[in-house]
Amino acid sequence: MKRNATILSFLFLLTFSFPGKGKIKVWLIGDSTMANKEVKAFPETGWGMPFTYFFDSTVTVDNRAKNGRSTKSFIEEKLWQPVVDNLEEGDYVFIQFGHNDEGKEKIGRYTTPDEFRTNLSRYVSETRSKKAIPVLITPVARRKFDSTGKVNETHFQYSEIVRSLAKEKQIPLIDLDWKSQNMLQQYGPEASKWLFNYLDPNEHPNYPEGRKDDTHFSELGARKIAEIVLAEIKNLHLELADRIVKK
Repeated sequence: MKRNATILSFLFLLTFSFPGKGKIKVWLIGDSTMANKEVKAFPETGWGMPFTYFFDSTVTVDNRAKNGRSTKSFIEEKLWQPVVDNLEEGDYVFIQFGHNDEGKEKIGRYTTPDEFRTNLSRYVSETRSKKAIPVLITPVARRKFDSTGKVNETHFQYSEIVRSLAKEKQIPLIDLDWKSQNMLQQYGPEASKWLFNYLDPNEHPNYPEGRKDDTHFSELGARKIAEIVLAEIKNLHLELADRIVKK
């Protein structure tokens, strides 16, 4: 009996002397390029969907990104407040907007460059107020090539705002715009179609007339973008990197 008590005491001390990693949540806020998709949209896939499966059991990914949202509409539609209310110390908030903010024709979603910066600053300050960790992400590149086969920049002004804010406020930055442009260039004008929701007529029941979408990803494209984000988490030496499943 005494020996069993000694063993139990040792195990108790061992548990509290060498605690395991605590559980944390990674919140994703952004637009359709990141969002979870309904079955009726498949094979269109947001990069936040495969991203979920690259972490160990201590990490929960809560993808709150929504199709068509900008920094403005995400706040006005009260999609941001529930995130703030549930943030806990040590959580991460990955923030990726820009596609809808920059579209002047998108009534209710368009934001001027100054408004875009103000909204991003709000996300950052309110995240930090809960002792959570904001990570800024430039908007992922669209598939657009010029006549010579060179990929074109499609988010320059808004990506620059994200970069400058990250530098000013010392926020971890994932320059997904730049990284995804490099990836598209490696694939080239034709092969890069495999990364996006390109379908011939009758190829998929959800798109009987076919699809040529240079913004939204196929399952392959979403995984490739998620892999870029994961690699940048490691390059930034975020504590979250230690929780990525080794393969």
